[in-house]
Amino acid sequence: MPARITFSSWAAAAAVLLSALASPASAQDADAGQGIARENCARCHAITKTDASTHKQAPPFRQVVTRYPPASLAEALAEGISTGHPDMPEFVFTAEQTSDLIAYLETLQ
Repeated sequence: MPARITFSSWAAAAAVLLSALASPASAQDADAGQGIARENCARCHAITKTDASTHKQAPPFRQVVTRYPPASLAEALAEGISTGHPDMPEFVFTAEQTSDLIAYLETLQ
């Protein structure tokens, strides 16, 4: 199913990108982002540099960041990530959560 892009989701993604460009991510942002990843993603994905994914179809985040620059994920995080496998819920993050999660993903590069 193709992703629907609405003005509000585009505006949210643009706001995240602009705020990320305006101020460098802090360690506090990355810590908050790791908490978001732990709470929402760790049940399936490996979220650190060394752990293993518990779901065979869930790539470790350290591999995701080699395929996609973290900043390029802002739009998907703000408008909703969903995948083709049925057991992954759709996630939609606020602008602040998106910024924090991207700050954390950048630490995995």
